[in-house]
Amino acid sequence: MFGYIAPDVPYLYVKDVMLYKAAYCGLCRSIGATCGSPARLGLSYDTTFLALLLHNLLGQDMRVQERRCALHCTEKRPIADRDDIFDAVALVNTAMTYYKCVDDVTDHSPKGALRILFQRGFQKVRRQRPDIAELVATMTNELHALEKADCAVPDAAAEPFAHMMDELCAALAPEVATPECRRLFYDIGKWVYLVDAVDDFEKDVKKKNYNVFAAAYPECKTRTELLTAAEREIDFIFQSLFQDMAECRAKLTFHFNSDLTDNVILRGLPLVTKTVLQGKKVAGMGKIGIK
Repeated sequence: MFGYIAPDVPYLYVKDVMLYKAAYCGLCRSIGATCGSPARLGLSYDTTFLALLLHNLLGQDMRVQERRCALHCTEKRPIADRDDIFDAVALVNTAMTYYKCVDDVTDHSPKGALRILFQRGFQKVRRQRPDIAELVATMTNELHALEKADCAVPDAAAEPFAHMMDELCAALAPEVATPECRRLFYDIGKWVYLVDAVDDFEKDVKKKNYNVFAAAYPECKTRTELLTAAEREIDFIFQSLFQDMAECRAKLTFHFNSDLTDNVILRGLPLVTKTVLQGKKVAGMGKIGIK
C-alpha cells in the first residue's frame, strides 16, 4: 500500500492510540521474524490497519506486552505479540513493498534501488505463502499492462489493486469473507489507488510517468487544473466509495474495538481524501507518536 490509511486523530480515543502503536510495533516484529530484518524498512501504517481490521473481523484479540526493541532500547513500550494474523500481514507487507520497488524501477525512480533490500524477504514470502506472492505479482502485472495501454478510465485503472484486496480478504480471513466483507476490502483497495493517483498527479505529469487522471485529462498540468476540470467526477468516485464502505461496514460484525476501525473507515479515509485534494501532506499516525 502507499501510506494513506490514517485515522481522524482528534476523534481517536487514547486507548486506540496505544493499540495502534502496539500493532505497528507488533507487525514490525512479525516482519523481522518471517521475512528478515531488512524487510522491516517497508513497515506500513496501511498494513498495520489491515492487521487491526483482520483481528477485529476474526474476533482474535491482540496480546500486548511492555517490551524493548532494538530501535527503542532505552525504555519499554506496548508491543503486540506475534500471531498468525500479524505473520500473514507481514508477508503481505513485504510482497507489496518489493513490488512497489519494482514499480519504482519502471518509473526510473532512485527508490527502485531499494528493491535489493527486499529480495530475500520476498523469496521467503514465496516459500511460506505462494498464494500471497502470486496475488501481488498478478496485480502488478495487470497494472503494468494498463499503464502500457495508457488507460484513461479511473475505475478500470484501480481494478487490479482493488481486486487484489478482495482476494486477500478471502485468503487471509476465509471464515468471514462474506460478499460485504470482500467488498469492503475491494473499496479500500480502489480508494488507496485513486487517492495515490490524485496525490501524485503533478509529480507524474512532470516526470511523464503514467497517471490515470493525467491520461483522462491530458490538458491538465496541475492539481488545481485537474480539480477544476474533473471535480464532479472525482467527487462522485470518492463519495460513492465512502457510501459503499459505510453500507458494507453496517453489515459486518466487529468483535471488539470497533472504535478504532470505524474511525479509520468512516472518518479517516474521507479526511485523508480532503487533505490530498487540498494539496496538503497527509499527517498519518506519525503525528501522535509512532516513529
